[in-house]
Amino acid sequence: MSQFPAKSSSQCQPLEDSDSWLPPIESLSMDDFWMEVENMKQGDGLKQEESGITEAQISEEGEAEAQWLQDTGLADLIGAPTPDSDNRVLLSTLTKTQAAAVQRRLDTYTRSIRKKNKPPVRDVRDIFGTFDSGEMLAEREDAEGKWTQPKSRPSEAPPAADYPGCMEYPCPVPSSGKEEIFSTDSAYSEQAALLQKGTLPPEAKWIKGKGSLPKFRIPKGRLGVTRIGDLSPQDMKKIPTLALIELTALCDILGLDLRRSKAGKWKATENRLFGVPLSTLLETDQKVVPNTQVPLILQALLSCLEKRGLDTEGILRVSGSQTRIKSLEQKLEREFYAGLFNWDEVHQNDASGLLKRFIRELPTPLLTAEYLPAFTVVQNIPDLKQRLQALNLLILILPEANRNTLKALLEFLRKVVAREKNNKMTLWNVSMVMAPNLFMHKGQPHRIPEGKGKQLAEGAADVIRAMIHYQDLLWTVSSFLVAQVRKLNENSSWRHQFYDRRIKNLLRKIHTDKDKESKTPGKPSKVVKIQAALLLKDCLEVHLHNGTKAADVLKQFQKHFCSNSWNVMNAVSLIQCNGPIESSNLLLYEVGGNISEHCLDPDTYLLDLYHTNPHGEWVIKQSPTLPRTL
Repeated sequence: MSQFPAKSSSQCQPLEDSDSWLPPIESLSMDDFWMEVENMKQGDGLKQEESGITEAQISEEGEAEAQWLQDTGLADLIGAPTPDSDNRVLLSTLTKTQAAAVQRRLDTYTRSIRKKNKPPVRDVRDIFGTFDSGEMLAEREDAEGKWTQPKSRPSEAPPAADYPGCMEYPCPVPSSGKEEIFSTDSAYSEQAALLQKGTLPPEAKWIKGKGSLPKFRIPKGRLGVTRIGDLSPQDMKKIPTLALIELTALCDILGLDLRRSKAGKWKATENRLFGVPLSTLLETDQKVVPNTQVPLILQALLSCLEKRGLDTEGILRVSGSQTRIKSLEQKLEREFYAGLFNWDEVHQNDASGLLKRFIRELPTPLLTAEYLPAFTVVQNIPDLKQRLQALNLLILILPEANRNTLKALLEFLRKVVAREKNNKMTLWNVSMVMAPNLFMHKGQPHRIPEGKGKQLAEGAADVIRAMIHYQDLLWTVSSFLVAQVRKLNENSSWRHQFYDRRIKNLLRKIHTDKDKESKTPGKPSKVVKIQAALLLKDCLEVHLHNGTKAADVLKQFQKHFCSNSWNVMNAVSLIQCNGPIESSNLLLYEVGGNISEHCLDPDTYLLDLYHTNPHGEWVIKQSPTLPRTL
């Protein structure tokens, strides 16, 4: 097995043919990366062959496709069909490129089975011939709530000032001042396909060495922007499957091999903190702090560093004493849950060493064993926007525990970069130091192709830099995925309800009449009732117009609430428990219909939402944590 060799600054010149988007000065040296690798070898006692960026094992033909179909919930397509299978429901929501990705895996699997002289699987025409696979091709909602094809963009993207509803994401480092639109209305793979066909003008590419990272804005459609955490657990369970299919379709269009590794077996240890799976840690921690989503030990490490380490010069890069770090680890194992550990006695550099050691000691990589190769492949995408699209989908695929833990880590790293003037740690420095800890795992000792060590190292740091810099953008759920979840819910309900055709026809007629009535030109508004659990005895009636937003309703509710004497008296106990009743502390939720539960963006136009989900209800609740910020 191979490991990263020691590098000198003279060996670390940027590749001339590389598409990496690294500023020229920073790309001249990868010294921090190699130094971190050496520190890891010394601190963890890794053998020479146990160190390396993960390379996916080559699977036998058909094996990877079978696993992919299993991961996407389509395993029944390569076996005997069952009457209760929901495959048709899922397939009916796919775009043209997504359906092509599924068919391509079925074709490959079929060929491998025929080579092995096994009975052939079902013909793909039996699957895709039963529905219009392009039904949701590049769907998006217009102002009237109708589904339309996206219009071709002009030869030059309009300036961000033309999009007052855009969601802008803060940059931890100075940006180039250039703002680009990051569209989530249509599937990323459909955008890539149109771009290749020349239907859309070429995207503005990030040219190596031309200034700082650009800003991206998500144009806020009529239904607003959905973040991870805005959807209910029931709907979020559907997102990874759809995201994996979309990621595969995108990689197919871009000509990339989306590889998947096998998860290694974990050997149980006596440790309670280090070397313990995230799921086990959270199960233990939730007995101490209910509903916690990030391991308590990681929260404590980050808190210690935020209090006393953010201004420390060389934090994360300067290694602490390996002897003290090992001693502290043993002491934490004994005293952490008993509340006896004294964090004030921990040196900042030792705390950063413990943080990195905690990440490395996880039984499986934080980015997961299965998809770590896919994160590595992202560096091969030359277009920055498409890199971010792939990263966005990969983050949605991650298990919830891994995703939440990664977000906590990235938020801390962004705080480190924000104190660059004091700690001398630039975004690129932080990325180089953290890349080995996230991409190199002793449980996956795969060989690095000869001569590829520097390229893989630079690419890994590049990916980490993108995740730190664009983390807010990456933690959104694209509008086209939300639309697919809605359709999936609609089709599932149609499948299991109203088997009497006469009843179905009657209800369809009633719903059609209601829709026509609600869209009659003589009635441009709609009166709806909004519930306010624990806050109001009666529902709040709201007149919806084309310009009515969720934020307007919350302000109207606050005014109505404060004008009612019973509400004012009842609010005393609520304020003691949950804080003041202010519009900034309130959230509007969409419940039922074609969605389980959805926390609405304050800029959501409610009349459009009503047309999208006419059978849903709206509920006002107090924010369980902090107000939603944009």
